[in-house]
Amino acid sequence: MSQPDPDAGGRLLPLGRGRAVVVLGLLSSGCGGGLPLLHPARTLPVGEVRAAAGFGATVAVGPLGDAVRQAEQDPNVAVTPPPAGDTAYAKGALVLASVGPGLQPLAGARVGIGQQFEGGLAYTGRAVRIDIRRSFDLSRTWSVSIGAGGEAALYGHQEGGALPNVSLNQLHGWGADVPLLLGYESPGSLYMLWVGARGGGEHVDISDVTSEPKAVTLGSPPIALSATRFWGGGLVGFAVGFRHLHVALELDVAYATISGSYNDTNATVAGVSLAPATALWWDF
Repeated sequence: MSQPDPDAGGRLLPLGRGRAVVVLGLLSSGCGGGLPLLHPARTLPVGEVRAAAGFGATVAVGPLGDAVRQAEQDPNVAVTPPPAGDTAYAKGALVLASVGPGLQPLAGARVGIGQQFEGGLAYTGRAVRIDIRRSFDLSRTWSVSIGAGGEAALYGHQEGGALPNVSLNQLHGWGADVPLLLGYESPGSLYMLWVGARGGGEHVDISDVTSEPKAVTLGSPPIALSATRFWGGGLVGFAVGFRHLHVALELDVAYATISGSYNDTNATVAGVSLAPATALWWDF
């Protein structure tokens, strides 16, 4: 069924298609290193869908990068399990689990749900994010938007990691963030620019997850890790294209404080991470 959308110049938009994407998003729980937004400030018209596919990277710099490098050079790196009390190794483990440096695929979809609201669902090999936001038009070309998103780290969807004894494939957790964007969209949507601020927090654990208690454990359980990260930063993005296709680029910069424990060793580390990302958009 279709109905006219007064905000879209009287176009007939298929509401069933848009509702299907919203339902898919609501059925998915909404942590990881922080998924890029890769969307402009202005929300989509009601019923319009934007699919995206690309890739991104997370780079730990400064103290966060140093923590990983020092853990890789730690004398206990070849010891299984490493002795408790090794703070340098614990810091590196916390950064790997919470920030997740490395490359990752990106895929997602967004849909306009009316009254300048928009819902989105994004996936990487590490996590899934669901969000809702609303935009406010300042003029025909300028807009601001504010939203809220939730993430869930996907258990069993990661590689073993750069550090021995850090079982990232048994990582799971949750998080939330709030983005605020200011953006410009040219007439005809040939190009779009956006800048913004974003902050959030997350908690991740490394442990066995099972729905069936067993009297006998097969294999060795992972070394326990628990990390809580609070972060804040800024981002800048750009998209260019024509009609239904656009190429988008975004750079997120965040300062994070990570505290937690690994192998019964408490540690805290703080520093900056960079997250460049790119994606191809398809509107329909």
